[in-house]
Amino acid sequence: MSIGSVAREAYREGLPALAASTIGGLFAGVVLGGMRGELGAVSGLLVLVPALLATRGNVYGSLGARLASGLHQGLIEPRVDWADERLRGAVGAALGNGVLVSVFAATVAWLVLTLGNADPAPLVTLVAIATVAGLLSGTALTVAVVTVVFVGYRRGLNPDTLVGPIVTTTGDVFGMTFLLLATRFVIGVT
Repeated sequence: MSIGSVAREAYREGLPALAASTIGGLFAGVVLGGMRGELGAVSGLLVLVPALLATRGNVYGSLGARLASGLHQGLIEPRVDWADERLRGAVGAALGNGVLVSVFAATVAWLVLTLGNADPAPLVTLVAIATVAGLLSGTALTVAVVTVVFVGYRRGLNPDTLVGPIVTTTGDVFGMTFLLLATRFVIGVT
């Protein structure tokens, strides 16, 4: 393969995902801009935003990479089969890690803000918001990652090329949307 053909293939596979990533990032910014009331109502919530978004990309990017490796090695088939122990294990680990790291991020944010005399919202409020947002966005990200990896692979695309931009975009869009919904839900309940 020539350098030109490799470059053309990379652009053919990567550009649509990167374009979607740009549009999704703008949408996530619009959602964040619309959260002024919630950010004011829950002191410390803004500190959680970067931590929660970064962990979505890390946890579910790892899920996508694991699935892509399994496909390349022939360990899993490119279809959703919940009887497949490897697929169930990878999805379960990603969801569990996503929720666990959300709770951890909320706890650390509360602790740092408290030690810095910033008077954050109660720990239970931040943890509840992070947990609900983690569950909702984790479910959406799992569906998106599994779909993109399997459909891309069946269409002859390299899922490793698709995972990064798609997970980042989906994580930002769903992460911000579900953070907003989780915040409204927790404020409404308390």
